Amino acid sequence: MKDVKRTRLQFEQVVEHRRGLVHYASRITGDRDHAEEVVQEAYLRLGETAAKRLLEQPGRYLARIVRNLALDRVWRARREANVFVADGETALAAVVAEQPSPEEEVLSRDEYDRLSTALAELPERTRIAVEMHRFGGAKLREVAEELGVSITVAHQLVTEGVAHCRARLR
Repeated sequence: MKDVKRTRLQFEQVVEHRRGLVHYASRITGDRDHAEEVVQEAYLRLGETAAKRLLEQPGRYLARIVRNLALDRVWRARREANVFVADGETALAAVVAEQPSPEEEVLSRDEYDRLSTALAELPERTRIAVEMHRFGGAKLREVAEELGVSITVAHQLVTEGVAHCRARLR
């Protein structure tokens, strides 16, 4: 019974941060409506997981779900944009013209894997700062607000994270 009350209290505290999560997701997706959908789906997933097990840090778990869903939505939209075009012949010609060579594709995939690994190596707060600022286009002030730190600390987190990623990509 104690765990149920604790989980409910934590879940209520997380719900209070909905606005910030929508803002975070909209920086990634570039669309507030899509961000609302992402956050709603993230809450559903959080609820499903919380029903199965006790979450130590539901806020961080929810932020990670929001991030992953937002990135998935962006990647899916880019793929669909290349596939679904009104004029079939023009679309096919554009896809063929834009197709990278097999070598370029392997190099890009390798670079993406190394970047993903480098980001995963970062402390969570630093990783979130880098993703918000560099991928989501958030201003340092917004990163600082989201993480509850000063703008100076947000800048330092982004700088350290980017330096780490650059070093790992070399």
